[in-house]
Amino acid sequence: MKIKYDKQTDVLYIQLNNNTISESEDNKGVIVDYDNDSNVVGIEILNASSKLPQPNIVEYEMA
Repeated sequence: MKIKYDKQTDVLYIQLNNNTISESEDNKGVIVDYDNDSNVVGIEILNASSKLPQPNIVEYEMA
C-alpha cells in the first residue's frame, strides 16, 4: 500500500495494490479505482485539504 499527497494539486491517493485500473467511480470528489474483477485498486481524494484535517500527515496502526 502506498499513500501519496500532492500539495500542489491538493490530491491524496491511496494505492492498495498494483492491479491495472479498468474502471473508476466518482462520488463528490472521492474517486475509487477498480480492476477487472471489481477489486479496489486505489482511492483518490480531490481537494483533500477541505475534506481531511491534515492530508499530509498519515498515522499507521496495526492490530
